[in-house]
Amino acid sequence: MIKENSYFDGNVKSLGFQQQGESMTVGVMAPGEYTFATDAPEKMTVIKGSLTIKRTSDQQWLTFHSGESFAVDGHSSFDLQVSQATAYLCEFL
Repeated sequence: MIKENSYFDGNVKSLGFQQQGESMTVGVMAPGEYTFATDAPEKMTVIKGSLTIKRTSDQQWLTFHSGESFAVDGHSSFDLQVSQATAYLCEFL
């Protein structure tokens, strides 16, 4: 089953699905600044575009481009700066 998600007044949209027992979402973020909270650890992969992030443990902002991934701890949050429409894959670990 595919689950539709919409956040931040429709500026972030994703489709949730499961594959071989693993949960993940694939989505698109419009330009803007966002803060996400996590329940489980996540692996985020930028499909197209770039994401500038700051996790609670980071001292400075880090930018990830197409094909690059980053991990986020469970029960934490992270800030995102999106300068252009960006597609991503989020895997729940």
